[in-house]
Amino acid sequence: MMDRNTIKDTGVLEQYLLGELSEKDSREVAKILKEDSELQAYFRKMEDDMEQMAFENAISPPTPIKSNLLNAIKTNKTNEETVFPLLQKKKVSYRFAIAASLAALFLCTSGWLYNEWKNTEATIVTLQKETTDLQDRLVTVEDDLKETDKWYRAINNPKVVQLVLKGNQKSPSSSAVAYVNHQNKEVILNPQGLSRLDNSKTYQMWADVDGEMIDMGVIAQDQEMITMKYIENAASLNITIEPAGGNDHPTVEQLISNVYL
Repeated sequence: MMDRNTIKDTGVLEQYLLGELSEKDSREVAKILKEDSELQAYFRKMEDDMEQMAFENAISPPTPIKSNLLNAIKTNKTNEETVFPLLQKKKVSYRFAIAASLAALFLCTSGWLYNEWKNTEATIVTLQKETTDLQDRLVTVEDDLKETDKWYRAINNPKVVQLVLKGNQKSPSSSAVAYVNHQNKEVILNPQGLSRLDNSKTYQMWADVDGEMIDMGVIAQDQEMITMKYIENAASLNITIEPAGGNDHPTVEQLISNVYL
């Protein structure tokens, strides 16, 4: 059997306010409250304090959720038997505030988590792309280093003869360097000193063997080092200006440089 002090000191009022008591206990508490004006005033103050705290911390829920909650409350009011009519309105308001706050908090938290997930996903994609780009650049750098090391070893071989081909009066500012290894039968050319030509023309290299000019290959100006054909018994190396794509015989009047072996 509950009495005034039991209700006030054991937390029964809080349970009653939150709807956590059984139907029997709720009726008993409602009866005591109705008969005890001082206890009823205490209960109303506690209810007001909790209601104010709920609304101060409430987050407005989206309209659809609010509508659903209100409809549910209206339906519940119609179907349920009222325990304490004098307190029903505030109890419903308090419960609605709590429910609305929790619903809105859930939605806000879900939205925040979704945005964080999308941001993290975008960050991961960006990092993966940057990692791929970095790996590609590292591969390129590694290939360049291998290429540079190959050329360095080739031109610094003790068996290599270095020959400078200076431009004549037709192209006085031009120059190229040939590295000839007769033992390995290799010719490497550095064409970076040759003057730039328009797209309709190209440089071509020739070897003079017993007065006959033999093609050693077209010179690509966009490369630092080029492997040219090695020609046996060449007396000299010669560079001419030819039509784009090269020629099957040298244009002698367009000879811009030569050097004897």
